[in-house]
Amino acid sequence: MPATDAPSTAVQTPPQIDPDVDIRRRLLPPYKVILHNDDHNSMPHVVSALRKSVPGMSLSRATAIMWEAHTSGRAIVISCPLELAELYQQRLLSFGLTATIEKDE
Repeated sequence: MPATDAPSTAVQTPPQIDPDVDIRRRLLPPYKVILHNDDHNSMPHVVSALRKSVPGMSLSRATAIMWEAHTSGRAIVISCPLELAELYQQRLLSFGLTATIEKDE
């Protein structure tokens, strides 16, 4: 390959920042859905329940959340607007898991 002294022509554009993000955070403040450890649900059941309760959750993410709750006593499942947090909490509760909601500061 011949060596060239030509400068790179790659153009980098700055990342686009959505100006509506701040407005949305003020109108729809985020809440955390917290999964709590318990002694009566198996690890595979918890992983399955997480994946069924939160759309698009990967197996590896569900496993990491389950493990954090198991070892630390609790884990953040997701941070989202209150209505979605309530929906995800209810789904987790329907699988027999213990889940709460807290305001995400």
